[in-house]
Amino acid sequence: MDKKEIMAEKEIIKEVAGELQKFQLEIPVEIISFDELKKVLSGIINYLITNDFSRLISVLYRLDISEKKLQQLLKKSINISAGEIIAEMIIERQVEKIKTRKLFPANNNYSNEEKW
Repeated sequence: MDKKEIMAEKEIIKEVAGELQKFQLEIPVEIISFDELKKVLSGIINYLITNDFSRLISVLYRLDISEKKLQQLLKKSINISAGEIIAEMIIERQVEKIKTRKLFPANNNYSNEEKW
């Protein structure tokens, strides 16, 4: 993995951790790889599945995780835990958001008259 890929991975890990902190889901800052992030995140998700399912549903909705895609993956993935599947979907969604933000950066150069 080259330096650029490592930086991108760290950016995504930071982004996912930041998004999840909005829902009081703490991801340790010392996570350094996608595999480690997926492992920690799947543990949190498995906890929510058994202890606070409505909160999990709320988090998935607010992170814009496709319910249809999730149902399809859960049906066809027999030997993988639901937590791992959902964690991977969250990471994939965050990667999509980062790419979109880079393609369409926010233009904050509006005059005061143009701002709402």
